[in-house]
Amino acid sequence: MERNAIPHPGISTLKCTGKGEPPVSQLDQLPDHDPEEIAEWRASLDAARDFGGPNRAAHLLRRLVEHAELQRLDVPPLLDTPYVNTIPTAAEPEFPGDEEMERRITAWNRWNAAAMVTRGNHRGGLGGHMATYASAAWLYEVGFQHFFRGKEADGSGDQLYVQGHAAPGVYARAFLEGRVSEAQLDRFRQEAGGDGLPSYPHPRRLPWFWEFPTVSMGLGPLSAIHQARFNRYLTARGIKDTSGSHVWAFLGDGEMDEPESTAALALAAREGLDNLTFVVNCNLQRLDGPVRGNGKIVQELERRFRAAGWNVVKSLWGEAWDELLARDTTGALVRRLGEVPDGQFQTYAASDAGYVREHLFHSSPELRALADTVDDRRLIETVATSRGGHEPRKVYAAYRAALEHRGAPTVVLVQTVKGWTLGPGFESRNANHQMKKLSGAEFRAMRDLLELPIPDAALNDPLPPYAHPGPDSPEARYLRERRAALGGPAPARRVRFTPLPTPPAKPFETLFKGSGNQEIATTMAFVRLVKDLLRDKATGHRWVPIVPDEARTFGMESLFPTAGIYSPLGQTYDPVDRDQLLHYKESTTGQILNEGITEAGSMASLTAAATSYATHGEPVVPFYIFYSMFGWQRTADQMWAMADQLGRGFLIGATAGRTTMTGEGLQHADGHSQLIASTNPAALSYDPAFGYEVAVIVREGLRRMYGGGEQHPHGEDVFYYLTVYNEPLVQPALPDGEEVVDGILRGLYRYRTADAAASSATPAVDLPADPPRLQLLASGTAVQWALTAQRLLGEEWGVAADVWSAPSWTELRREALDCDAANLAQAAAGTGAAARVPYVTRALAGAPGPVLAVSDWMRAVPDQIRPWVEQDWTSLGTDGFGLSDSRAAARRHFGVDAESVTVAALAALARRGEVKAETVRQAAERYGVRF
Repeated sequence: MERNAIPHPGISTLKCTGKGEPPVSQLDQLPDHDPEEIAEWRASLDAARDFGGPNRAAHLLRRLVEHAELQRLDVPPLLDTPYVNTIPTAAEPEFPGDEEMERRITAWNRWNAAAMVTRGNHRGGLGGHMATYASAAWLYEVGFQHFFRGKEADGSGDQLYVQGHAAPGVYARAFLEGRVSEAQLDRFRQEAGGDGLPSYPHPRRLPWFWEFPTVSMGLGPLSAIHQARFNRYLTARGIKDTSGSHVWAFLGDGEMDEPESTAALALAAREGLDNLTFVVNCNLQRLDGPVRGNGKIVQELERRFRAAGWNVVKSLWGEAWDELLARDTTGALVRRLGEVPDGQFQTYAASDAGYVREHLFHSSPELRALADTVDDRRLIETVATSRGGHEPRKVYAAYRAALEHRGAPTVVLVQTVKGWTLGPGFESRNANHQMKKLSGAEFRAMRDLLELPIPDAALNDPLPPYAHPGPDSPEARYLRERRAALGGPAPARRVRFTPLPTPPAKPFETLFKGSGNQEIATTMAFVRLVKDLLRDKATGHRWVPIVPDEARTFGMESLFPTAGIYSPLGQTYDPVDRDQLLHYKESTTGQILNEGITEAGSMASLTAAATSYATHGEPVVPFYIFYSMFGWQRTADQMWAMADQLGRGFLIGATAGRTTMTGEGLQHADGHSQLIASTNPAALSYDPAFGYEVAVIVREGLRRMYGGGEQHPHGEDVFYYLTVYNEPLVQPALPDGEEVVDGILRGLYRYRTADAAASSATPAVDLPADPPRLQLLASGTAVQWALTAQRLLGEEWGVAADVWSAPSWTELRREALDCDAANLAQAAAGTGAAARVPYVTRALAGAPGPVLAVSDWMRAVPDQIRPWVEQDWTSLGTDGFGLSDSRAAARRHFGVDAESVTVAALAALARRGEVKAETVRQAAERYGVRF
């Protein structure tokens, strides 16, 4: 036999080489106690094909598979269904609202959204988007009137991920509700004064309104899945019952091309997240043209979601199509709808009746006869505007089906026309994403279409007016009543913050004491600290460890049997290491979120946990530990989104630095994440050298983010980034003095003076009475190189060097920038107040000699503080690509090892004439250093 084509996933067909033999499938090779029965079923299908044709046979087969699915038989699911509504007209539930009232409300919202964007562009060309909300208005309105729960019931409500480009419509609705004023609408995209409306959903800019930033396309769907999953996690761990919360994510069909949009679909299905609904607005257009001009995006998405295990509900056609489809007794129209590519449908929506008849209905006699039953006006209404997403009854039916489905998440695929009701110049036009305003004539036409009571006189001004039926109008009362019934306004962000108790001192004191003779890396120091904090009865259960399948790399396997790994299924198998002390343990109440190999998923979980204090009124303390190279470089966009969402927690970039990863090579060698992190204003970045520095920073982070206090009673909206290393070292004890703790948090303190170094060892040569002096600044693992260089300089070259630890170059720079800004403001105001001096300048004031800074990062990281250092400045760093080798070889390659630091220090002194130039050459030769 030879292999033939594969007609279906998982079933390959073999054919015999013998003449006239029938094809044989792989399934025929399986044991079967009644092969004659199989032959009879095959013969029945052949007969159906011969009698009714191949389309009829395929239809029968589909209906049988659907029936088998309903009976919960174990058969492969259909990956797509005909291009019609999932819910037949006869099965649509009764619409519970006042449809005419809701139509009027939606009309007001449409008008004000268009007016807001148009007015902004007349005045300042500020941009904005009109066509997206125009297509999706009913998708939101039905939800706001009948589904989206507010926070006034249980403090959580539903979580709404609003499509970023639809923000004007949500503002317009808030205006009708009285939550946003006309003056605020007129400051759309004008935030500099502090009272404007942000362009998109930005919680940091409008923290009482928006909960979730979504305009960075692809992050919304990914975050929504992990938010729904985190809701279940909170319930399972007994922190809060979130069973009443539902996550709604509104997405565009073009947005689904982003890899993040579908990255976690399998997770959502695997964990049965029926508390999650995706609503994909399929207006068939993205920013420049059709989403699938030559294909069908709805069918493609249906296949993708069904294959991932989701429930799929399609709402494609409106009531006018119902009539045509009811008369389609041969199935010709259904087949034709499935054949026409999206690009052509977009053209139909913008064409006249003659074009539609010729290109859509004249492909067969059956279709021509069907089209002859309607006049041109009705035909155009059907093709151009009658879409499932433009009719509240269709949308309601789809949403109700989504909420009632159990055991899997649901995606609602809704078809709309982009720019609907904005006029023929907008609807279905390729350029409508870039069209930012309507003309006076277009507003008049829109008013007439929407039947709004706006007089002609109000439309004479170039700026269209905002329109409101009045705070006591039936529309306004209806809005208030519906939102009250659903638990208050939405979207809304509420912070009901309860400070966490101060953690016990013992875990921190353990690191303050040092490690004695034991060598441990700062990564392990952090893990030990957290492990001890997890034991605290008051707050230990609120820690949320997050790791992307690298827990053993970071020494976290000791948490497996005690904290457990969260799984909604528990552990249905015997782990292979069950007899070992540190065995793998999954649990329904597990504390660790082991995300698998997905940094993006880990960041989405971190964001959900980091904002639980606002979303659910339940603060938790998440930390996400990862290979530092695969954090900011790979998922910095999500870290910006977490900052926008006002998230709090700890990012731990482990195995940090360009040279500490022995043998791993270019893509594993991080020498730049500290620089990338410095660009995020909400990220407090630290590069601790010792375990006690880790303890000081974490303790302060817990105080600032979760401790409350008079200055920040709700905690501070920041998060911490710590880079820790996998290089085992003896950890020293915390030096005495409050100035050390203060210096750690500010970013710089003197760790060891030259005199202290000289007194701790026998110098090879006596230091002269007044030796050349300099200051060595280092962070992270580079402090060890500086300490060795300090010894070499003193013992072999008679140079006195002080060593400073710089746990945060970024925080030093930010404080200095604040001082500069304050001084400029004072000068401009002419107050005559004394100038503020940056901490780094004050700390180094009077320190003799030049300054040499070194780290395991590119030179731009320490160079951040150069403008505020009064001494001569030199920096060393690991600029360039990483490479595979030993730590010693890699550090010599980059010129940052102790010997290289020593030569560079001598060169800095030689430039000042404090050592001979010949000394630099001698040192380079002695150590074999080449720069």
